[in-house]
Amino acid sequence: MKTEQLRARTATSAAESLPRAAALLRAGGLVAFPTETVYGLGANALDPIAIARIFEAKGRPTFDPLIVHIADRADLPLVLSPAALEDPRITLLADALWPGPLTIVAPAATRIPGLVRSGLPTVGVRLPDHDLARALIRAAGTPIAAPSANLFGQLSPTTAEHVLEQLDGRIDAVLLGGATRVGVESSVVSLVPGEPARLLRPGGVPRETIAGLLAPFGPLLDAPLGAANSADAPAAAPGMSASHYAPRAPLRIVDAAAPDLAGLTHVALLAPDAEALTHLRTAVAGLQIVAEVALSESLDPVVAAAKLFDALHRLDAALRDVTPGKAAILTTPYPEPGLGLAIADRLRRAAAAS
Repeated sequence: MKTEQLRARTATSAAESLPRAAALLRAGGLVAFPTETVYGLGANALDPIAIARIFEAKGRPTFDPLIVHIADRADLPLVLSPAALEDPRITLLADALWPGPLTIVAPAATRIPGLVRSGLPTVGVRLPDHDLARALIRAAGTPIAAPSANLFGQLSPTTAEHVLEQLDGRIDAVLLGGATRVGVESSVVSLVPGEPARLLRPGGVPRETIAGLLAPFGPLLDAPLGAANSADAPAAAPGMSASHYAPRAPLRIVDAAAPDLAGLTHVALLAPDAEALTHLRTAVAGLQIVAEVALSESLDPVVAAAKLFDALHRLDAALRDVTPGKAAILTTPYPEPGLGLAIADRLRRAAAAS
């Protein structure tokens, strides 16, 4: 099966491709589509068989739940339980941060299939800040469950080309919408009635912003790195495994003053900014540098987040022909305030996979 490419760069130019993509979703198909964060792999969130196809296409374990995407706040009762909808924290965050890169995990409506939830009583839901994504959800006439459109554990896709590299032939269509704007996945916050708010995954909304909004209700707690990894203990949200977001080549987070270069002959360099790249380049003198990227000229986490996965895709490709065990992507720790927390989180999980 060859994946159909539906050429819609904007919602206004999608007159033909959107109805085709929506029809595929209603028929139980899988359609990759752009959001402001990364490309998602969508299926009808209320169709258990279609949801099972997502897990099959991605090679995704069923302990990892999916996020449900809606186009309008009025659709929340389709996804969350009446008790969840009475939680004032949900209204507060939705008012402030939707549409946007925030996923709220709360008790699920009874109609949400167990496979979407990995058997948990809760479900993640978000309203994306992307015209084409919302137009597709409206045209499909149903909430869309959509993890990132990649093979499980591998690099997230920020372009349609990234999607096709990993999933061509495994899915029905990809809606072409250009490069994503935010570049890292949504922040995920658990809001279960009677429990404190918990940040399950850092992402496109800085932790400080979420904590500030929720301050009248108490502190925002953090989930530990590396959630449950088995069907006996499903993760509370996607992307919580200690090893995730990984390129094919090993990724090492090193100290530029004393980097671990054991066994390496070829490296690709990824640095937070131009100055850090200069230091890293000096630290690997004697090795062959096949490619290098500074995520921003000066330390700018917004620019860096938008470039992160695309840079990792390019560096990984540059090392593809090097003898396994002789090559690695080297990076230095990313400063964690603001959006930097999400970048540092993705790099740690990618390095853990190595």
